[in-house]
Amino acid sequence: MVKKRILTGDRPTGRLHLGHYIGSLQNRVKMQKDYDTFIIIADVQALTTNWDNPDKLAHDVREVAKDNLAAGIDPENATLFVQSMVPSIAELTVFYSMFVSVNVLRHNPTIKTEAAQHGFTDMTYGFLGYPVSQAADITFCKAHLVPIGKDNVPHVELTRKIVRRFNQLYGEVLVEPEMAVQETLVGLDGNAKMSKSLDNAIYLTDSPEEVARKIRVAITDPARIYKDYPGHPEVCTVFTYHQQFSGEFVSELEPACRRGVIGCVECKKRLTDCINALLDPIRERRAFYDAHPDIVDDILQAGTAKAIEVGAETLAQVKDAMKISYFDKQGAPNVECILS
Repeated sequence: MVKKRILTGDRPTGRLHLGHYIGSLQNRVKMQKDYDTFIIIADVQALTTNWDNPDKLAHDVREVAKDNLAAGIDPENATLFVQSMVPSIAELTVFYSMFVSVNVLRHNPTIKTEAAQHGFTDMTYGFLGYPVSQAADITFCKAHLVPIGKDNVPHVELTRKIVRRFNQLYGEVLVEPEMAVQETLVGLDGNAKMSKSLDNAIYLTDSPEEVARKIRVAITDPARIYKDYPGHPEVCTVFTYHQQFSGEFVSELEPACRRGVIGCVECKKRLTDCINALLDPIRERRAFYDAHPDIVDDILQAGTAKAIEVGAETLAQVKDAMKISYFDKQGAPNVECILS
């Protein structure tokens, strides 16, 4: 049987953290053998908020690639590629933009939220059109499934509308993707999801000592002043982390916390041990890739070459359907030229 295809990925805006791990990486690793997995490093979309500071993009692209590989992504089972190097994605973005009104984009709740976060009073064309670019990311490889966080649901809904509109106008060419909404992880401050910009994250590359330091200051039950006071796990950020990382210990922890049997210091120490046990093999694999940057580049180039070929096939079908293949031979993109 032909495997169904997944499109997932990350914007290269810095190191990946435990929020990424819970929200996508752990499932990405689990699913890579059962699905034809495409992992996009969305550097063009990173420029939508960093167009005036692109200097570190090349570094961040490789950092995100290494974080994926360290988490357990196997290049034999997954295609890891760079968005900007796949010409079909840019062309499809242009075609799809004909089906989407500016008004629809302005009312996209995720766009509105991000614009407010970045203080954009006047959005650029690229930032406003982010959801259209994401539609091209998803459809260039005809992905059947897109694992996403809640904030990306409006984007994928727009992709589905674009696909339906295209297929209605030109014939059944594109695949309408399904969504798999992933979990989110609250930040160390307990006030929002884990985020680099909010400085409330534990990174996959953090040392054991750094993990311990961050967990020591993580928010707990504010009403629990003394160790023997009854706790309220449902309002404790640390308990939320235990639910994700501590396995069977959670069933012991919750009643012990409610009875005041275990204190916050001991609770945090147990959590530190669990998170470091998770991160130890990731750190080991990461050290290997840090020491062998050429291997990382080879993986990215091989994955990008495959993405270029897959995208060229989809783009040819799209152009044929739209009746804009004006000559008998279009000529496929020269992969070696693009990657050189």
